Amino acid sequence: MFRRLGGSAPGRWLFSRIICFKAPYFGSISPRIEVLEPGRCVVRLRQRRRIQNHIGTVHAIAMCNAAELAGGMATEVTIPASMRWIPKGMSVRYRKKALGALTTTARVAPIADAATAQELHAIVEVRDGADDIVFDADITMWVSPR
Repeated sequence: MFRRLGGSAPGRWLFSRIICFKAPYFGSISPRIEVLEPGRCVVRLRQRRRIQNHIGTVHAIAMCNAAELAGGMATEVTIPASMRWIPKGMSVRYRKKALGALTTTARVAPIADAATAQELHAIVEVRDGADDIVFDADITMWVSPR
């Protein structure tokens, strides 16, 4: 579906809304999925009052939400259709105050064996407008045959 819709800004907006309809919690950060290809997903979000904390920066859990969205989407398009995934754990680091527009990039390595259940890691970085890393995460995905 992203191949069909992702070529234009309105198409990416529509695709992002469809994903948020299927997984409503992601809608809380109003994400925009910009790139979705095997091994990589890029999600953008803007600082808004509803995702700010008490000090006026993007809330840590909003960045966790963006990381899980990007990591899950990258995993989905990287693994074979004969497999399924579920997040098993997430390790995060908050490295700098997050302000303004943020870009979340998840990278997932190709799967080694499509017949065996295994752990896969989505490595995620969130960068601010100055291209500084404000947050990073390692999401452990449990991948298994359907």
